[in-house]
Amino acid sequence: MSTRTPRNRLWRPAVAAAAAIAVTAGVAAATPDTKKAAVPPRLGLVAASDSVTLDSWKEEPGVYLDLGTYLTASGAPLELRVTRRSYKDPVVATQVIRQGTRTRTRTLPEGLVKDFSGLPGFIEVTVRDTAGRTVAVRTESFCPNNASGRVDPGAPATSKYPESCPVNPFTLGSVWGVEKGWASNTYAGYYSAPVALPAGKYTAEVSVSKRYRDIFGISDAPKTVKVTVRERSWEEESPAPSPAARSASGHAGHGAGHSAHAGHPAARPPAPVSATTGAGTSYNVGHGPYAPAPAALPWAAARQGLRAAEGDGRGRTDGSRQAPAVRPNAQRPTGRAAVPDVPKPDLRSLPAYGITIGAGDGGAPGRDYLAFSANVWNAGPAQLVVDGFRKPGNALMDAYQYFYDASGKQVGYTPTGTMEWDPRPGHEHWHFTDFASYRLLKADKKETVRSGKEAFCLANTDAVDYTVKNANWHPDNTDLSTACGQENSISVREVLDVGSGDTYTQDLPGQSFDITGLPNGTYFIQVLANPENRLKETDLGNNSALRKVVLGGKPGARTVTVPRHDLVDAP
Repeated sequence: MSTRTPRNRLWRPAVAAAAAIAVTAGVAAATPDTKKAAVPPRLGLVAASDSVTLDSWKEEPGVYLDLGTYLTASGAPLELRVTRRSYKDPVVATQVIRQGTRTRTRTLPEGLVKDFSGLPGFIEVTVRDTAGRTVAVRTESFCPNNASGRVDPGAPATSKYPESCPVNPFTLGSVWGVEKGWASNTYAGYYSAPVALPAGKYTAEVSVSKRYRDIFGISDAPKTVKVTVRERSWEEESPAPSPAARSASGHAGHGAGHSAHAGHPAARPPAPVSATTGAGTSYNVGHGPYAPAPAALPWAAARQGLRAAEGDGRGRTDGSRQAPAVRPNAQRPTGRAAVPDVPKPDLRSLPAYGITIGAGDGGAPGRDYLAFSANVWNAGPAQLVVDGFRKPGNALMDAYQYFYDASGKQVGYTPTGTMEWDPRPGHEHWHFTDFASYRLLKADKKETVRSGKEAFCLANTDAVDYTVKNANWHPDNTDLSTACGQENSISVREVLDVGSGDTYTQDLPGQSFDITGLPNGTYFIQVLANPENRLKETDLGNNSALRKVVLGGKPGARTVTVPRHDLVDAP
């Protein structure tokens, strides 16, 4: 069992705001394509309304300054490519300036952008009370990737840019943009802390900071918004609002998955509903702090025949589990099984992060566990497409990897292991058994402990590098409400798109490493993609990533120190 780390995004109340902006912004129609050199977009700061009402809840006082201000782009899109050559190199942001078929680039000032979460210090907010006294000053980052609505009727029907800025500390490349004729909310969402404002009347002044006005040629024209803060109570509401409703009314924050913003729904089912445990721990239904997977069936027993393996079907996901050999199956697809000479995926591992020590938490009393997050991603240039086919009555599916030519036509497939049904609450979907493996290595790089998580429902949770060839900026299956099947499924398709990765947190005993009997010292967490080399890739030499850790402390009170990984300081 594991908790999926969802791709972060900013939820936006875009429909009404977009309509208001269309009137307020006054953006001109799109500039026709000419043979002139590409010119930068005309960027502007607009306010959807001259007044807003913000809620402060008695149980959680403070307001979030979602003031309905937007950055608009006309004439051309605002497009930024944000990259780093390696973890030893700094992050570099380059503006791509387009007009028709003409393109030119310019690099933003060195050190301006330090990570992939957005433009730091972009927006400045000053709040004053009715007496003119300054009661709050806020500087916030801006992620352009939150297409909130069109401001020009002639603008493209949809924004081509991704729907969020990545926050994975080991992101390698991102694309940010405001589509031509569109607006993006300047509010920073959960990156913005609440402001303590008593109920009453205020005036907020919002502006783009001078360094960005100079870089992008934005006019020095702050927007003034009248603010009413009202105090509310969950207990007094009838019926009591859900946490999601409270968030929507006073705080537009991150949601699960990578769905489109309000008003521009994605063409897929919504993300799973959020739930809360008795201890107050929030998790996505589909992943959560449930009991660890049952013990694995020893491989020796599986060798005696598939009957025992197929009769188990309980989610055998520890290190002893190996996929049985593919045997004739009535549901096996007909046609060629050779591997065609077409582009293939390139699976790569990111170094582990989110590394912590846990004691027990559902495991054996008195034992210590090393937990971590791990991501395997696809550098392309082709999707990883794995289909499972089930013989009626069998607990396992035979898995096949599919291949496509440059035009998207299916041209072949090959056997690649199995899929198995995991019935535990929060899973209840089909796991592909040959995707990744997690191991704890001693200082000499020899294995000492293996994680129990080796079977996966694939989902595009993280945008790892959207600058690689054929990267899909709008992948469909970004959470577990997508394509991992039902118990009675006869076949299943699971996809890892180009540029995206799949993050799992190894936070439960049976998945996290049991370090109770290990001596203190230096170790390496290994994230290993395609461990049995069953999947066909363009390169098998980049499937492993190591992260150094140093264990210390005493039994029951173990500690872990996580050194920087080159320039990335992300324990």
